[in-house]
Amino acid sequence: MTKETFTFPSANGKNQIYVKLWKPEKEPIKGILQISHGMIEHIERYDEFAFFLASRGFLVVGNDHMGHGQSVSNSEEWGYFAKEDSSKKVVEDLHALTLKMKSKYPGVKYFVLGHSMGSFMIRRYLMTYGKEVDGAIIMGTGMQPFMKLVLGKLILKVVKMFYGEKHRSVFLEQVMFGSYNKRFSTNKKGKEWLTRDEKEVQCYRNDPACSFLFTINGIETLLSTLSFIQAKENIQCFPKEIPILMVSGSEDPVGNYGKGVKKVFETYQQHGVKNIVLKLYDGARHEPLNETNRYEVYEMIYTYLNKW
Repeated sequence: MTKETFTFPSANGKNQIYVKLWKPEKEPIKGILQISHGMIEHIERYDEFAFFLASRGFLVVGNDHMGHGQSVSNSEEWGYFAKEDSSKKVVEDLHALTLKMKSKYPGVKYFVLGHSMGSFMIRRYLMTYGKEVDGAIIMGTGMQPFMKLVLGKLILKVVKMFYGEKHRSVFLEQVMFGSYNKRFSTNKKGKEWLTRDEKEVQCYRNDPACSFLFTINGIETLLSTLSFIQAKENIQCFPKEIPILMVSGSEDPVGNYGKGVKKVFETYQQHGVKNIVLKLYDGARHEPLNETNRYEVYEMIYTYLNKW
């Protein structure tokens, strides 16, 4: 297996988007999996999973979203996306990478995987570009009540009026994510909700690229993406024919401990998505790829990619 990196201009007109690629040693390549990472993390965190798939014949590629990882000019840009249409521009960056990879590897089956915030972006991506891929994995996803999104946007509008879109608020972070850790470890350090694997929790806490606060702009981007993908008129545009695999943990607060992710699954079924499967891992938390049973998850995903 070989690793490569490259960059391309972001749709935000400012940054260079950092891309990491894991390429199998032998050809022909079985397929390509493009990863869309989550909030306040970066593509390098997927190295072990990517190595697993690459060693079994799949090329894995993923970019750091704008405002994340190495797709920033400096650390002050972490958590900030773009002044206008930021959610759409994140999706445009994802699609730009898809086009680059398809051009370089014509005829190879193409799959996408989105985790957490990245799953929200992939759900939006699929509403526009679903016919261009052969299957999708939606991981660590969820949904939010309509009124909660409306109230959140209203609060952000007021805060932005006084402090600007680049303001970072510990209070707002607590309002949004403070409840996530309540039902876990008595020796709470704030990130136990991510995974049962204590080493992975510590690695996350020690990673500077996972230790920043989202700006007001970043939170607005997250909420606007959720509003978009939950709107009935947009759900109608979700692809009906391609295979969809949903993966989550029963103890994931983002998926409301299984309830929210089941609601997403049922919503897609009700709107005519024909080939969709939900894998809900008992006891697992937010990051299935970093869980104590992650190799079971790796094998399951590999099996589905092969089958598709």
